[in-house]
Amino acid sequence: MGTLLESIQSPADVKKLNPAEMTALAEEIRERLIQSLAKTGGHLGPNLGVVELTIALHAVFNTPEDRILFDVSHQAYVHKLLTGRNDRFDTIRQPGGLNGFMLRTESEHDCYGAGHAGTALSAALGMAVARDLAGGHEHVIAVAGDAAFTNGISFEAMNNIAEQTRRMIVVLNDNEWSIDRNVGAVARYFHRIVTNEHYQHLHDRAARLIERFAGKTAIKVVRRAEEAAKSMLWPSILFEEFGLEYFGPIDGHNLPLLIETFKFLKTIEHPVLLHVLTQKGRGFQPALDGQKKFHGLGPFDPETGKTPDGVPTYAEVFANTLADLASKDPRIVAITAAMPNGTGLDLFRPRHPKRYFDVGIAEEHAVIFAGGMATRGFRPVCAIYSTFLQRAFDPIVHDIALQKLPVLFCMDRAGLSGDDGPTHHGLFDIGYLRSVPGIVLMAPKDEDELADMIKTALDVPGPSAIRYPRGAVAGVARKPEPVSLPIGKAEVLQDGSDVAILGLGPMNAMAEKLAAMLESDGYSAAVINPRFVKPIDREMLARYASRVGAFVTFEDHVLMGGFGSAVVEALEELGGKVPVVRIGWPDQFIEHGKVDQLRARYGLSPEAAFKQVQPLLAPRRRPTLVAS
Repeated sequence: MGTLLESIQSPADVKKLNPAEMTALAEEIRERLIQSLAKTGGHLGPNLGVVELTIALHAVFNTPEDRILFDVSHQAYVHKLLTGRNDRFDTIRQPGGLNGFMLRTESEHDCYGAGHAGTALSAALGMAVARDLAGGHEHVIAVAGDAAFTNGISFEAMNNIAEQTRRMIVVLNDNEWSIDRNVGAVARYFHRIVTNEHYQHLHDRAARLIERFAGKTAIKVVRRAEEAAKSMLWPSILFEEFGLEYFGPIDGHNLPLLIETFKFLKTIEHPVLLHVLTQKGRGFQPALDGQKKFHGLGPFDPETGKTPDGVPTYAEVFANTLADLASKDPRIVAITAAMPNGTGLDLFRPRHPKRYFDVGIAEEHAVIFAGGMATRGFRPVCAIYSTFLQRAFDPIVHDIALQKLPVLFCMDRAGLSGDDGPTHHGLFDIGYLRSVPGIVLMAPKDEDELADMIKTALDVPGPSAIRYPRGAVAGVARKPEPVSLPIGKAEVLQDGSDVAILGLGPMNAMAEKLAAMLESDGYSAAVINPRFVKPIDREMLARYASRVGAFVTFEDHVLMGGFGSAVVEALEELGGKVPVVRIGWPDQFIEHGKVDQLRARYGLSPEAAFKQVQPLLAPRRRPTLVAS
């Protein structure tokens, strides 16, 4: 006999269940999440926290006609299980399998794709206004975590909701966490609502009344009591000042309460916000004990929650190097946008707590905040993923570069981000940064060079940026102390006269493999570690342009506007006529999958480079020696 979850082929099947069956379904879903993600990895904690909430949404609303949006959408796994994707759930985040976020092309029930925070309210408002203009009647529900309300876009949307639509539901999923514990005035405001004993008592009574009598009448009675209480307790409720009628906070794990509340909210003809309290990681003790770890992780033991011990990461090398340098230089401050764990700054924080700043999911603010500190003589370091720094492009130009302020941007996850997919691949940062006047842009080939580049950047009188990949370091020996590098100078690792191979950052390993392949075929290959994308080493390029038959560039970045393009442009300006074989990502969004497999599929390999460059070098081939 199959399980309840196996009987769910669409949300229509959820609606057929009685309350006891829905409760049993919730437990089955939690077990499915734990057992499946133990093998594939993924965002376990957030999804364990929204099981009842997602069941209630699908029990009351009718997707795909009604529109349910999840902010960030890393917490949409339960939604996927209830919308016909349970049989494929073991493929999540695997090559060719389900995406780890909502994806419009994956299901008609995924009405809006996401991967970054702060998008749900704006997109939902756009859908609601489009419905109003078209004379439709469908419901639009935006589910956003409390961390999303530290993002300015959410407030920009709230500023417009009541003015522009007659009907929309916002669900504030409050669990006090993004990846780390939420910070700032918004988090404190939510905490005050939740912990006020008089207000909490009122809601406990409201919950009992709804569960006992249910229906619209009970909720209307409760609502009148709430209004009276709020007039005494909260003379200026934030959301109602924005024009959203506020309901809550209610227990986000109480299925009957959630269902009856959503049934009532469907009848309201103006924008509303429902504040639900959930527990991230609910139902799995290791996830409750390790909130940061279980936000998103790789495979783990489903019994103990333990993960394999790994080698150090680039993020850890960055954070430890910065903390060491900060011990000697009181001007150094570290800034993160709600990502202390992912960027490694949770290692910096205990050593320099007064010089560590988490600004919430607010990348634009982080950059301008850093600019303000830089005007007062500090050396701010913004540790922001490459894909998230895209959101702050205008502040980088307008507030930092234009004023020549010495802010360092350390971009983790530069290059392919594997299982997280196209919303998280850091494949565009060279393109959006190298056009900015005055910026120094670097990429280390290994962890030792990363430390050197951090020290170098902190001596640069203007803006600088370092891009480095996600995950484990190369494993090279480290110098006792980092050293400053000469700005704009590449490192020639091996000289040669037939071809010059430039491997940017960790792609240097491919350059060395290609050189070995060409040398075994009778060619003399130079291997060059560029170090700097901007300023590029024009002297080195001119020197090799006068003697080699071709250049080859490797980069973990899109080809359009990337490092290879910079080489082509520089050679053109130098008057060089030497062809350049560029190896990088094509002009398209790259799907999720294992990095090595995706590189092979898209031709990012020494073998692919060899096929392209060998015909250009054929006239230079030297006879190879054959052992007698």
